[in-house]
Amino acid sequence: MLAVKGSVKYRNDKYVPLSTDLGTLHGETNIRHWGGLKGEIIYDNTRKRGANIYYGTRFKIFGEYYRDLQLKKSDMFVIGGDFRYYQKIHRDLIWANRFAASSSFGPTKLLYYLGGVDNWLGVLFNSVKVFDQSIPVDRTANYGFQTLATNMRGFSQNVRNGNNFALINSEIRWPALRYIAGHPLKSKMLDSFQLILFGDVGAAWTGITPWNSENVWEDEVIKHNPVVVTLDTNRDPFVGGFGFGLRTMLLGYFIRADWAWGVENSIILPRVFYLSFSLDF
Repeated sequence: MLAVKGSVKYRNDKYVPLSTDLGTLHGETNIRHWGGLKGEIIYDNTRKRGANIYYGTRFKIFGEYYRDLQLKKSDMFVIGGDFRYYQKIHRDLIWANRFAASSSFGPTKLLYYLGGVDNWLGVLFNSVKVFDQSIPVDRTANYGFQTLATNMRGFSQNVRNGNNFALINSEIRWPALRYIAGHPLKSKMLDSFQLILFGDVGAAWTGITPWNSENVWEDEVIKHNPVVVTLDTNRDPFVGGFGFGLRTMLLGYFIRADWAWGVENSIILPRVFYLSFSLDF
């Protein structure tokens, strides 16, 4: 299947100040009106063999344009793509690979936070913070919106950030019980039960290249009044993760459990557990 799609968008944002004191209680509500266009090229020749098991190739390439209808020089351009390839190894045992990347530019930009997984229940089942507040964000950049760049297992959200990102996900997916039985099982939970081995690598950055000096996450600011010290941490823009996971259908939901070790600056970090609800990557 090959499809070309186009759409016209309108977005209304209403910003209401959080009333934490008398000043914010009387703060004005700000309303913004956004208009936009989106174009997509979608290709899909995959065959589904079971829950989370595919053969073949599929991809999407997209471009978006947004503008605040009330402000001049508020244009935001976003381009990107998502490419996935599923290779049969033996019967329903497959090797799944994904490459995704996106970039935003113009007077207004989109901020990407790298790290974590989609629909992560980290707050309930993990001592690790879902969002890493220790990694700085460039507050001088005119970011209009923010979004997550996932999956990057082994880290919290915001291990890296910027107006560009690129990442690779690779998984070996083995529907163990169905494979051993040699035929589909009546129980959806048993039939869809899978063992996963995975590896992720990616980066998020500001500027033309990941090694650009504009990346504020390279700096660590230590404040001890009246002294402020800024350290160049020499962080590698690319991070990686590896580990194993379990998958199954339960009560109509596809549940994912992953145990991952992050790799940053060639150092293996402590294990992080992820419980999430989503199909594929």
